[in-house]
Amino acid sequence: MSFHSTAAQLVTLAAEGQEHGGNHESLSPYLTGGGALFVLLLLLWVTTRFNRDR
Repeated sequence: MSFHSTAAQLVTLAAEGQEHGGNHESLSPYLTGGGALFVLLLLLWVTTRFNRDR
């Protein structure tokens, strides 16, 4: 695929997405953000447990 045809398809896909708003009714931004924060804090905790020699 060429760059031009790929870009044209992406523009078409983006234009179709505007009709629906992009947000699903079951997705809560607070729940998603809180889950992401929890996962990042868990990864930070695990990383610090493996680096006890520093």
